[in-house]
Amino acid sequence: MHTPVLLKQVIEGLQIKAGGKYVDATVGEGGHTSAILEKGGYVLGLDRNKEQIIALQKNMNNDCLTLIQGNFAEIAELVPSKDKGNIDGVLFDLGLSWAQLKNLGRGFSYRNLEEPLDMRLDFSGELTAEYILNVYSEDELYEIFAKNSEEVKAREIAESIVNYRTTKRYKTVHDLNKTIDKVMGANAGKTYSRIYQALRIEVNEEFENLKKGLEGALTVLKSGGKIAVISFHSLEDRMVKNFIREKKLKQISKKAIAGDRQLSFERSAHLRIFSI
Repeated sequence: MHTPVLLKQVIEGLQIKAGGKYVDATVGEGGHTSAILEKGGYVLGLDRNKEQIIALQKNMNNDCLTLIQGNFAEIAELVPSKDKGNIDGVLFDLGLSWAQLKNLGRGFSYRNLEEPLDMRLDFSGELTAEYILNVYSEDELYEIFAKNSEEVKAREIAESIVNYRTTKRYKTVHDLNKTIDKVMGANAGKTYSRIYQALRIEVNEEFENLKKGLEGALTVLKSGGKIAVISFHSLEDRMVKNFIREKKLKQISKKAIAGDRQLSFERSAHLRIFSI
C-alpha cells in the first residue's frame, strides 16, 4: 500500500487512540486510514473519486472502517448524526495521489500527452478544463492562472490560449503544452505545474471546498478534537493559516511541518495540526 507523505507526523499530531473516532476526508489509497485502523481507531473515509472508494472496499475489509463517496465540503452532512460532536480528529490531505496523476486518464499531469483535458475529480460536475480553455475569455483565463497559482506569465499565457483556439480546439494535454511552450520556451517546467494546478483548482472548486470542509469539520469534532491539513502549495497553506487565526483555534506546532521525501511535490507538503 502507498505510504503517504508525513504519515508519522499526522498519526502523532492527531494523537490517534484505540476506540477514537476519525474522519479521513481524503481517504485516497488508504494510507493514513490504514495507520489509524492499526492504532485501533474507527474511521469514516471520504473521497470524491468513485474508483478510489470501490478499490478500497475490495482491499480493506475492516469492521472499524466506513467508506463513503462524497465531497469533503459536505462533511457536516456526511458524518452520521450519532457521531456529530464525537469525532476525535479530521484529516485533509489536499494533494493528488500518484495513482490519480498516473491512472485516471483525465489530464491532471502535463506528462500524459494524449489524455483529454478533463481534470474532474469526479463526474458530478459538468465543468472541464477543456471547456475553460475553449470558452473562457482572456481576462477570465488570466484571473484563473493568477489567482489559483500566482503564475507570473498569466497574461501572456491567457492571450496565447485565445490566439491558439482561433484555428484549433483544445482537446488534449499536448495541445495545452504547445501553448505553454510557445510562451515559456525552454523554461516551461514549473509553469506546466502551475497552469495545470490552476485549471484543476478551478474545475473542482478546490478553494471553496476547502473553506467549506474546514467549517464543517468544526461542527463534527468533540471539544479538544483536532484537524490535520496537508497542503502542497502556498495558497492552500495560507488559507489554512488564515482559518486558524480567524477562528482563534490552537495550532499544535507553531510552524507548519514540512515534507522531507524525495519527490518534489512531496517535499512541498506542509502539515498544520490544530484543535478546537
